[in-house]
Amino acid sequence: MMSEINYEQFIRERITELRLKKNVSEHRMSLDLDKSGSYIRGITSGAAMPSVRELFNIIEYLDVSVGEFFAPLEQADTPYAALCERLRRLSDEDISKVSTLVDWIDAQ
Repeated sequence: MMSEINYEQFIRERITELRLKKNVSEHRMSLDLDKSGSYIRGITSGAAMPSVRELFNIIEYLDVSVGEFFAPLEQADTPYAALCERLRRLSDEDISKVSTLVDWIDAQ
């Protein structure tokens, strides 16, 4: 049976992790997002959750893509996840080559 993921906890912890990496306080981040000074604290403490629109604003503020924000939810120990990680590091030219190879495999 698959373990249940607490998505609210994940969002709270991920915001905190990325905020600390950006080296910005909860208060400063809240104000930068044009919210009250305690907005981010309310989220990270579990008192509130951002709307989808606000979550996207937070993700943009933290300078990560939506995929990067949610990447820790992927199982890192699967061949698929390992390949995806390797693909993220390739240049556009190399991605094009891999795409050609996948097209060839699909045609078989």
